[in-house]
Amino acid sequence: MKTHLLKTIICLVAFGLLTTGCQHTTQKEADNAVKFDSILVDKTYHLLDNPENPNCNLQIKFTYPVSVENDLLADIQKQFVLAYFGEAYENLSPKDAVEKYQNDYLAAYKELEPDYEEELKRAEDGTPVGAWFSYYELSSNQIQFNQNDLISFTVNFENYTGGAHGAHAYNHFVIDLKNGKKLKEEDIFIDSYQEQLAPILVAQIAKQNNVTDPKELENMGFFSVDEIYPNNNFLIDETGITYTFNEYEIAAYVVGPIHVHIPFEDVQLLLKQDSPIASLAGL
Repeated sequence: MKTHLLKTIICLVAFGLLTTGCQHTTQKEADNAVKFDSILVDKTYHLLDNPENPNCNLQIKFTYPVSVENDLLADIQKQFVLAYFGEAYENLSPKDAVEKYQNDYLAAYKELEPDYEEELKRAEDGTPVGAWFSYYELSSNQIQFNQNDLISFTVNFENYTGGAHGAHAYNHFVIDLKNGKKLKEEDIFIDSYQEQLAPILVAQIAKQNNVTDPKELENMGFFSVDEIYPNNNFLIDETGITYTFNEYEIAAYVVGPIHVHIPFEDVQLLLKQDSPIASLAGL
């Protein structure tokens, strides 16, 4: 079973305050009138239901809206469920999605039991049972910004299913409360923005790594800097746009996820004048 989820790790980035050279100013507004609730899961299952055997551990901390000002609550909840659990769960209520996901995860893990029984038979000859039978999956989502009719949130994910190491990811989502839809790059940037935004991203990554020539990044575990492009994995706040490139996306595993914060002033010429983030950017 391929699932799309994510872990309770941590802080993303320290966002700097936006200061613009143009005479524009941004205005911080009160939080949107949205109420949230959370569902917590911490489930452990041992293979063959024997506490002496390897186990899986599933931890979920799913935060979702339970009240909004308009009549789009169902649409917005659907976006949260889709972002956290994936397309197979998007038409379920938050509670039903959590329950089904938990059941699916445990059912998939139990499919290892015949293989484990075979390894136990071989272990009678002194062959050790593989540690790869111990799995875990940890996920949470965090509200990063909740103003100006926008909700930015991040789904954090970590799992281990055997192998040398686990996997980690940070997936960002921005919901427009006026229509209940997820914001995409095409909703906020002008046409042909990719070619102009790519070097801005690369320059900021270079700056964060204290190198003057972006090509030097390739000596630090990054892949070709000429192939770094916006990836739609972004969040919005009052200071700018933050992109995240996850493990193996633009760099080796050892580099880890790369968070790139772009102040609005650096991309104002690329933003649509009538986009949902125009007022935040001082347009």
